[in-house]
Parts: sequence; C-alpha cells; structure tokens
Amino acid sequence: MPTTLVEVALPLPIPRTFTYQTDERVASGSRVLVPFARRTLIGWVTGETQGEPDTTRIRAVKRVLDPTPAVPADLMRLCAWIADYYLAPLGLVLRSALPAALSRPERSEPPIRTTRVLRLVAELPSLSQRDTVFRRAARQRELFELLEAMDGAAEVPHLTERLGFSTSVLNGLVDKGLARLDEKRVRRDPFAEMPRDVEVVPPLTAEQQAVVAPLLAAASRDAAAPKPFLLRGVTGSGKTRVYLELLDEVVRRQGRGAIVLVPEIALTPQTVARFRARFGDDIAVLHSALSDGERYDAWDALRQGRKRIAIGARSAVFAPVRDLGAIVVDEEHEGSYKQSEAPRYHAREVAVVRSTAAGAVCVLGSATPSLESWNNARTGKFELIELHERIGELGLPEVRVIDLREGRRDSDERERRTAQPGRRDRAPARGAPPVLSPPLVEAIAERLRRHEQTILLLNRRGYSTFVQCRGCGEVWACPDCNVSLTYHRGRRRLVCHYCLHEEAPPATCRRCGEEVVVYRGVGTEQVERTVAETFPDARVARMDIDTTSAKWSHHRILERFGAADIDILLGTQMIAKGLDFPNVTLVGVVNADVGINLPDFRATERTFQLLTQVAGRAGRGLRGGLVLVQTSLPRHYAIERSLSHDFVGFAERELEERRGPCYPPHCRLINVIVSGEDQKSVEDAIATVAHWTLSSIARDARAVTLIGPAPCPIDRIRGRWRWHFLLRSPNASPLGRVGRALLEDYPSLGGDLRLVLDRDPVSLL
Repeated sequence: MPTTLVEVALPLPIPRTFTYQTDERVASGSRVLVPFARRTLIGWVTGETQGEPDTTRIRAVKRVLDPTPAVPADLMRLCAWIADYYLAPLGLVLRSALPAALSRPERSEPPIRTTRVLRLVAELPSLSQRDTVFRRAARQRELFELLEAMDGAAEVPHLTERLGFSTSVLNGLVDKGLARLDEKRVRRDPFAEMPRDVEVVPPLTAEQQAVVAPLLAAASRDAAAPKPFLLRGVTGSGKTRVYLELLDEVVRRQGRGAIVLVPEIALTPQTVARFRARFGDDIAVLHSALSDGERYDAWDALRQGRKRIAIGARSAVFAPVRDLGAIVVDEEHEGSYKQSEAPRYHAREVAVVRSTAAGAVCVLGSATPSLESWNNARTGKFELIELHERIGELGLPEVRVIDLREGRRDSDERERRTAQPGRRDRAPARGAPPVLSPPLVEAIAERLRRHEQTILLLNRRGYSTFVQCRGCGEVWACPDCNVSLTYHRGRRRLVCHYCLHEEAPPATCRRCGEEVVVYRGVGTEQVERTVAETFPDARVARMDIDTTSAKWSHHRILERFGAADIDILLGTQMIAKGLDFPNVTLVGVVNADVGINLPDFRATERTFQLLTQVAGRAGRGLRGGLVLVQTSLPRHYAIERSLSHDFVGFAERELEERRGPCYPPHCRLINVIVSGEDQKSVEDAIATVAHWTLSSIARDARAVTLIGPAPCPIDRIRGRWRWHFLLRSPNASPLGRVGRALLEDYPSLGGDLRLVLDRDPVSLL
C-alpha cells in the first residue's frame, strides 16, 4: 500500500505532535515504536497528517505495536480535552492514561504472564489398552487418569510442585501421543485470594430512598444527559450503599460499565470488599500498589469487557470501561485527586467531563465537599442530594475541645520524663504542649477497660518535626530544600520529606558548638512512643507513609484493626476517611492546628475537612462515640464548626473569606512557576516571563489579571529555587487562551530553567 503520513503524540514535554510515515494502515489510538533524535520511543497515533509536508525529511515508524487501538476513541477525545484544558502535551496525558508497561520502549510487548498446561489429546477407553500402554509406567497411568478427572487438562506447576509428578512423567505422556503441552495466559488478580464478604442488605432508609430515586432516573437509557450529582452525606450515613444501588442498576440491569474512584490506597481493600460482595468477579482494581503485570491484566480485562467495574485511585478515571454508565468519585474533596506532575489534571473534573460525554451518571460524594463542588451545587451546575442522618438511628459523635494552652505550664517536667535520642539532646523544649492531655489519656484508658478501640490522628509523621540549638537557635535544614529536617527515631536519622535527604542527628551545634540540642515538635512516631509508655499493655499500630510502604501493608493493618487485634490505631490523614469500624468509640486529634496556618488559601478548608472526617470514624456502632480535639486555637472558625459537624456554616464563612482576595471558587487560577538551580537566574527569568505574559494578555486585560511574581512559599526544593506568579480570571476561556499562549509561544528558558503551568492548583506552596 502507498506510504501514509501520521501524526504521533510522544511522551515528551513538547506541546505538539510529530509526523512519521508508515506503509501500514494505523488506527488513531494505536501505539507505534518510532525514532526520535537518538532514542526510540513509544508514541500514539492521533490521525493522518493533513497537508503535504516534505516527505524527504520524515522518518519512518519502526513498528506498529497494537492490532487494535490501545486508546479507544472516547478516551482519545478525553485525553485531548485534558491536554487542552490543563495545558499539557498530549503524549504525557496518553502515557498517564495507560498502564506504565505499555509506554516503555525497552519492553514494548504487553506484560502477559503464561503458564504451561498439560492437556489430554487421546482416549484409552478399555482397561486392556491402559495395561498395554502403561506397562511398567505406573506414574504415567496415574497422571493420565488424574487428568481425566480434571476435565482433561491441568497446569504444569500444579502437577509438578503440588502433586509431585516429575517432568519425565509429563514428557512420557507427550511422547506416547496421549497429551500435549500448551501455553495458557495467566490473568493476575491480587484480590482473588482475599475472602469475599457476604453482603448483608438491610432495607434502604427513607433518606437513602429519596437520594437513590433521582440517580436511578438519571441512569435510565431514555433519560436526557444528566447533571453531575453532589451527594453530601454526613459520615456514617450510608453513601457507599447509595453507590451500590446505582451500580446495581447500571451494571446488573443495564449491562453497562462503571468506575469508582477512591482517594487513598488505604481505602481500596475495604471498598473492593464491599463491591465484590455485591458484584463478585466483575471488579477490576487499578492503583499504584499493584505490579505492572497486575495493573495491565486489570486494564485489559476492562478493555475486553470481561470485567465491567473499575475501582481505583486517581488514574482509574481513564479505565477503558465499555459502555460507561456511571462514575462515582468518593471523598471528592480530597486533594490527592489532583496530579502533582505533568499532566496536572484533577480526576474529579475529568470524571465530570468523561461522564457528560458518555451520557453517564456522575456522583461526587463527601461529608465535606470541596468549596468548588459546593458552589457548583448552589448555582445549579450540579444537582445536590443530601443524607443528613446516620443509618441505624445513630447520632453523630459528641466532639469536645481540649485547649492545649492550659497545659503548657507543666510542659517542662513532662519533657524531662520523655526519653530523647541521647544524653546530649535531653533538654526540654520549653512551652511545648503535652502530646496527650490528661482528658485524652483518661478517655483512652476508659476505652481499654471497656475493650473498645481508639483512633488517634496527627497529620505529621516522624518523631520530632525539627531540631534546634538552644544556644544560638540554629535549626537543622535540608541542604537542598528550604525546609527543616524531621527526626525519625526508629532510623536515628534526620530526613527531608520533600527530597528524602538523610543525615545523622547532631551531637553538637555546627554553628556555635553548643552541646545541648533540643528536639521540638511532635510527629506520629513520638505519639506512638508516648502511647506505648502510657499504656504498656495496649496493642498499638501506627499507619503513615513510613509504616505502609510495603505492598498491602495498609490492608494488613486495617485487617488487624477490624479483627480487634489492635486497641489503638494512630496515624496521619490516611486513617481519617472512609474507614468503618463499629467498635471505635473514641477519636483523639493530637493537634488540630497542624497545617491551619500554612500560607495557602485552602489551609483552613483542609483543616475543617480533616477534623470532620476523622471525627466521623467514631460512634458507628451502638455504643456511640466521643471525639476529643486538642488545639491551641479553640476559637478558630474551622475548629468551632467542626465541633458541631456544621459543614454548611463553615462553607458559607469560608466562601465569604475568599471573596475579598478573590480565590476559588470565585475565580479560576493558573499558578506559573519558574525553577532552576541558580537563584538570581530564576528571579530574572520569572520577571521576564511575567512581562511577556502581561503583554500577551492585552486583549484579555479586563478578564485576566497577573499577581506577582514572588518566591514560592517553599522557595527551594530538591536544589531548585522557585518563583511564581498567579493568573486569575472569573472565566475559564480567557485564562485558557493566555495559558496556551504562554505554553506554546514563549521561547525556551534555556539552561536548567523550567517553566510549569498548574491550572486549578490545589496548593500554592
């Protein structure tokens, strides 16, 4: 056939496609192996080239990798929208949309696992035939008759490793023409061995029925394209049950597909268990804890239609589900739905766009919705449905505040009793609040006596948050980031939580030589030690990044907690949401002030959400629950509103607080960041970029404003200095025009300087 010119999107930070020639017919969405500069890359065909370029300089496709497109047409359109809206190269978006194994040129074939199968190909109907064939070959006869009993085939590893047949016995059957060896694909399912829950289906409450009804109506194939639904339900109100009823209609009755997004890997096993109890093996799980092969098999099962429900974290929004009928975004307020590196998409927004294009129902669920979603519901862009009561007539837990300022008088003596890393660093940190206040200690002790369980939250890991010289005030900071180092007692190391730099703790001050160095601030490691010393007979487990790095470690900890093998579970924000354990009657927030004063416009919102979510872990059983919140800011409105579970009151106050400075949802933002290794070069570059941008937005001057430039709040990370400015507009369109002009038309910064555009940022740090 004649040569065809095709456009190929490559996984490079370049906002354009590249033209290649091929002698094969290649469908849009197919992967191709192509030369680029001195490398070989995997790219995705976006279509045939329009126009008549100079073919003498166009290189040829090395190999077409897919007989059918790896990216279906609907996902290709979705990725094109993401590239346009989030100002990202299409190739980077497509790479994010597929399993990692499909983007590696060094291993271009899919990671399919196979095993050998021994299969009977002949019959020996009479005993005399068997006696003749298997004379002096008793083991061969035993294997032959075993295969007959196993429907004529069995996997070789099962026969050799479990049943003890030697390879010579297997080969003997093959040599006699009685059997043959075949290759069989093995589909990996990491959840297959987990016990399946038996679903108990109580009747829907009146509130749940009222919420389910409009969802089922919207899911009807005859219904018009529905608006996205915002489901605001207090903790314990049965939002997951609502999701299950919707998917029952979409998947079981209509035979369509669905996607369920969860924000944390820690939530995945519990969510999978609930959905597997209802839908069995129709579930495919997609998240980063899986191996490349496990992730590919789940993705491939969805693409082929063998499974119809995808459950996973952020990137599961790209699952190749056939005939999509519903997308659920659980805990939709969570910042982890935003990708932190290019392409910087937000899975919640992508879910809304994808469901709209497919005519599918989209449900965004949370007890504490994001202010963007809440504002969309108030203005009619989303349909608001609400669950105000917990199921089973259970009330929300009582929440009490413990003012840490009242405990500072006794802190010196408490610090002297707290073991420190060594003799030289035992000096107390004067004025520090207690780790566990007397009321919290008393409440934990009472739960232990009653054989009930406790959850303790501190959203800060490590042992001490910084190390300081008492003589001169020097604080140990990361040499590559402008942040203090955190002391991890278990490893006896100072660690940077941004670049992972490590060093030994100091014996003396490097600045003045003073021998007394103090360890200030509290992390989860110190809370664990304090709890163990205070309650030596209690069974304690810590759940943070340091204890959950191994595969399935989240699941193992939560499984033990669910089996009542743990009395006190403490951890960071990963224990604050979605977990449902009826025997938890006490939640203690060790320090509610962590993060509340960060220089970021979402800091207050995140604090309220975290406190409300973790409070919701208590009182899910008949014994009720109590939440104790330790804070030095008892009058802050985020803390006051969380004490009364008052989301609406908080949202109205916070929306008003953001109106004056004009932060989302009252406007749209792009955070423009320039970084580099030389501070002066970065400062000069950001000024030049800002000046160029101001001139380029002349026609949109009334619609787009530029704020800055200024150093980023954390102005140095991984050895790179960072400056930024904000582009702000009440409307998305002019902001997108300016962002695209900056991305596509601004000349290269050169050297090691980098330009980043983060649209709709969830953090400005």
